[in-house]
Amino acid sequence: MNIKIKAMKITKIISLITLLGVMISCNDDFLERYPLASLSPETYFQSESELRTYTNAFYNILPEALDIYYSGAVAGDDESNTGLRDEFRGTRVVPASGGGWDWTTLRRINFFLENSHKCTDDRIRQRYDGLALFFRTWFYFEKIKRFGDVPWYDNVLDQNDEDGLYKARDSRELVFNHMLEDINYAIANLETGRNAQLITKWTALALKSRMCLFEGTFRKYHGIAGWEAILRECVSASDDLIANSGYTIYTSSKDRVYQEMFVSDDANPEMILARQYNNSIPLRHTANFYTLSNSYGRPGVNRSLINSYLKTDGSRFTDNPSYLTMQWYEEMQNRDPRLSQTVRAPGHKLVNGDKILLPVISAAITGYQWCKYITSDDVNVQCINDMPIIRYAEVLLNYAEAKAELGDITQPDIDKTIKLLRDRVGMPNLIVADANQNPDPYIAEQYPRVSGTNKGIILEIRRERRIELVREGFRYYDVIRWKEGQLFERKWYGMYFPGAGEYDLDHDGEIDLVIYEGDIPTPQVPGRQYLKLGEELIFEPVGNSVSGGQIITNSTILKQWNEDKDYLYPIPTQDRDLNSKLTQNPNWPLL
Repeated sequence: MNIKIKAMKITKIISLITLLGVMISCNDDFLERYPLASLSPETYFQSESELRTYTNAFYNILPEALDIYYSGAVAGDDESNTGLRDEFRGTRVVPASGGGWDWTTLRRINFFLENSHKCTDDRIRQRYDGLALFFRTWFYFEKIKRFGDVPWYDNVLDQNDEDGLYKARDSRELVFNHMLEDINYAIANLETGRNAQLITKWTALALKSRMCLFEGTFRKYHGIAGWEAILRECVSASDDLIANSGYTIYTSSKDRVYQEMFVSDDANPEMILARQYNNSIPLRHTANFYTLSNSYGRPGVNRSLINSYLKTDGSRFTDNPSYLTMQWYEEMQNRDPRLSQTVRAPGHKLVNGDKILLPVISAAITGYQWCKYITSDDVNVQCINDMPIIRYAEVLLNYAEAKAELGDITQPDIDKTIKLLRDRVGMPNLIVADANQNPDPYIAEQYPRVSGTNKGIILEIRRERRIELVREGFRYYDVIRWKEGQLFERKWYGMYFPGAGEYDLDHDGEIDLVIYEGDIPTPQVPGRQYLKLGEELIFEPVGNSVSGGQIITNSTILKQWNEDKDYLYPIPTQDRDLNSKLTQNPNWPLL
């Protein structure tokens, strides 16, 4: 059943939850209590239907479509738009309140766990306790990613519990150990079926794989002890899911399989967890409007991502000495098929369409326009295609990366993971020995912290992850855990053009684009795009080019990244005022 449909059916309990109060460390909301006259926990939580009804609301913690594809911070250096987030400008400030320091969901989860024992059927109770602990793990995973050290709470605090209300932050090591305990309980007690809209044992294993890869690599690259054991937990969880879950890679024609997977409104066998949308409710999302409209930031794909895709024979595109001055048509030829199924390329069509669609450069600031998730060329279409939250492909990539970072990856490890992703689009396999013998200098320059005998294979796995999981909400925190924030202060580029003039973009004999200087040419020919050089398009010269160059985005905004503080977000001022034991994250103003 649809996640949100289920939540809508529990009006009585939603009303209760709203009145139960929230838990924000040491502020007034923390002291709110449920009204006993409304619903007493002593008479509830006794049947499976009551446990299910209450826990259904926890699903609302999961990301929605905008959280997944919207530029924000999640896109990192994969995407440019007309604005630039404070994360990349170095202009973040300590908020007075909010800023992600919210604990409402945790109190609801802990309230459930303190009352679920009223159900006397142990098997049922344990299953729903496992569900609640899954969501407590999810909650804390988001908190440690954002803030690092946070207070650990596994009970509902009483208004007179000053030790709890005014406690200091616990170390990320302590919190993560508790998260492992919680997720292991969930894995042991949740149902074993496969359902993309419900949390099962396999969803819990996938979350464990994700959080252990993040924490293990974060500790490795940020100089925190204990990373090896955590990466081994990632390998174990991933291996269990791969061997026993029955999930498979979605397959179809290699020329459309990747694009096809993200326009379906019926979760495919690869989706371990997905946000489902439906016309009948109605419950829709706005991927089309965000991507195709020229009034929503004009999101465009950055050229560094385009350059990362291999050629169809497995060779490196950036080994060609003239790759920086290739125009759109030329650079899109003979590339990993996922490129033309993620970004509009020559001959692009919708999955069920016949019309050839060129990139609309007035709606894509870099010229490279997304096609992932796009179901129609109508900007106003409300979308009902599923949004992936956890895909089987991610687990395969997690396994390979963890093994590579541990230094014990073998060719069979690649064959059971990355090979499957490449096979479905007809790409050659990744060979460990070749990658380590000849690391890609283009990728290596992006990640200078990678070193050692496994440097080449780690770089290739990072390439694969960026390409396979692009626009699924991973890039920002991947860069954070690898401690490569310097990528966020680099210049971000788009298409190359040799200068002003008329362009037949797809080489079909018709002029599609006119880049002009001065006044717009008259008369304008219907069907052509007209863009003014120096205003709508700004070039930065490449090599010896005089009049042409790569589109540069946000050219008047300085990007800045502070290595000493920007990997964590600040703790809000009001919360620290209320609780003097709450320390601020390093090098953020104490205020």
